[in-house]
Amino acid sequence: MSVLSNIPPQAVLPLSAYDAAELATAARRTDQRWLLVDLAGAGSRQDVLAAIARAAGFPKHFGMNLDALYDCVTDLKPIGSADRPGFVVVLRDLPPGQQLAPDDLGALLDVFRDAADHFFDQGVAFRVFYSVRRTA
Repeated sequence: MSVLSNIPPQAVLPLSAYDAAELATAARRTDQRWLLVDLAGAGSRQDVLAAIARAAGFPKHFGMNLDALYDCVTDLKPIGSADRPGFVVVLRDLPPGQQLAPDDLGALLDVFRDAADHFFDQGVAFRVFYSVRRTA
């Protein structure tokens, strides 16, 4: 039984309850597209957007704003041969509130929630897991 079987097909959830390695294995076994975004070096909203763009392979003309993020995320294609197409996205170590405004974090996660709604309409699973970097 896969760790994904107990998670709704469209979800944006804290990573703390899950093991990223298990999620990666489950994504691979179920032909879900795996996307790990390491945000340990990100210190601002622009850094976060740039890291997501690099990890997801967004086009060079990516606009570095939340509208463009939504457009590029919803343009992503699942693995073509998948019986149950979908995505597993991990946003690891988002900047804490001292570096990323709480409104920015909420707005960023809302983009992924909106993308999950988009993929629901397409019959494609879209699960996002996120963690916020701890401060010293």
